[in-house]
This record gives sequence, structure tokens and C-alpha cells, in this order.
Amino acid sequence: MSTLERADYADGNTALTGWLARPAGAPRAGVLVFPTIMNITPFIEAKALALAEQGYLALIADFYGTPVANFPAAMELAGALRRDVDLYRARLFAGLSALEGLEPNLPRAAIGFCMGGQAILELARENAGLAVVASFHGILETDRTAPIGGPVGPRILICHGDADALVPRSQVIAFWEEMDAAGANWHFHSYSGVGHGFANPAPSPATGAISYNASADRQSWAALLNLLDESFD
Repeated sequence: MSTLERADYADGNTALTGWLARPAGAPRAGVLVFPTIMNITPFIEAKALALAEQGYLALIADFYGTPVANFPAAMELAGALRRDVDLYRARLFAGLSALEGLEPNLPRAAIGFCMGGQAILELARENAGLAVVASFHGILETDRTAPIGGPVGPRILICHGDADALVPRSQVIAFWEEMDAAGANWHFHSYSGVGHGFANPAPSPATGAISYNASADRQSWAALLNLLDESFD
């Protein structure tokens, strides 16, 4: 069983702490894992370890560089980070650079949950050199859409709860249209009656809008592994 290793990195003057899960043998690819708005939690750690068990080098990125005391504190930290799209994307690229520095010759993917789902789509919109990105109950809206005609390089997997109160259908349709206009290669899996946070078995009680769904969690994870297998065989 893999264990997590601390992996320090930085975004400019902001010190960040990533956590790395290594596979038993040579890694098939590197996967950058973006957490929820609550940053690094046991739920996210378990997903990184599950990737390592499948042969991937998985690095959990750090959004804030500071501990998150509670959900209101996370909202404040996230708001400050996402207020400026250039600042936000620079923080995401810092995580990607940290992953690249660990194994420079590996192909790379990125996955994310909730806010992390938005993060991987921001990297896709920047065509950041990723082969695959996957969002689980992620935010689909952005302050800077992908350029019309692209390029948007990675294969994109979106796993979405159709009853997600934080991502209404209007946002879903707008995302589809944005990706089509950019010429992106995207897959969209929508789970009927499933709400936000379906892959998180232990959400913060302060959020109110999150509900775990074991079936959607299993199906979405299987979809990710299948796409990774296709991309990194």
C-alpha cells in the first residue's frame, strides 16, 4: 500500500504543501489531484492513494498554502484566490510544475473535485500540456472561456450530478457550447437525481448542499480509470 509523502513547492512567494502517492513500480503517468474548496482532506488523500494503486504517480495540489479552519474560512480563501483569473491559474500551474519536476518525462493528467473540478478545466482552457483532465462534481463556469477554435488539448471527462444545486443546467449547457466552440474532445456523464459532492463520503456539515452517492462515486471512478487506461496503455 502506498503512503503519502510531503512535497513542498511554491507559487511565487507563497509556500505550498503537496502530498504525493507513489505507485509500487514505474509510474504509467503523473496525475495532479486538485482537492475541494476545503483543500487537502482524507477523502482527497484516499483518491490519490487509489490512483497510486493503479500505477499512477499522484500529487495532491495545495490551493492556499495555509490551513483551512472551517468551511467559512475556505470560502474566504477560495474567493480571494479565484477573484483574479491570472492569480488563480498561476496557482494551478505551480502544482503542475511541481508534478513535472518529480518525473519530467511522464505524460500527465489532472483530476479535481468541486472547486478542483473547476481548476482542471482552467488548465484545459489554457491547453496546459495535459493528456487527460477529469472533473467530479466540479464547477463548470469560468471568468475566461476557452478560445474559440482552441486549442484545448486534453481529453475531458466531466462527471456531474444532474441535481447539483451549485451547477444548474444553464451552466451545463453553456459549458457544452464553450467546449464545442473550442473544438474540445469531451465526455459528459450526468447522474440522475444526484447532487453536489457525490464522490465525497465525509463532506463538511456546514456546506448543506453536498450529498454522497455511492453508485455515482463508483461509476465516475470507473469512467476515469477506463479513460486513463485508454490514454496511457
